[in-house]
Amino acid sequence: MEAREFIEKTVTDNPVVLFMKGTAQFPQCGFSGRAIQILKSCGVRNLVTVNVLEDDEVRQAIKDFSSWPTIPQLYIQGEFVGGSDIMAEMFQSGELQKIVPAESQQD
Repeated sequence: MEAREFIEKTVTDNPVVLFMKGTAQFPQCGFSGRAIQILKSCGVRNLVTVNVLEDDEVRQAIKDFSSWPTIPQLYIQGEFVGGSDIMAEMFQSGELQKIVPAESQQD
């Protein structure tokens, strides 16, 4: 499967997806760590993460896919939300909590 196909399938098949550097358990950059903390604060439990450091093709393809130059990138219900700064702003305003799907909050 090509990187773009993988990305499309991942964001379509999962309600909340974070393309990040590292893993949820061990983020490899401060922005990715911040994104994980924000999602945890929103009650997200069923989070799919993709470590872009494991695949250079995916790392480049996600930037092309979203037309967004930086990682992490959050997708909710297949839609690109933004990076960690946008996530933080949306969390502060309460907007992010409203768009997190209920099924992603289940254990």
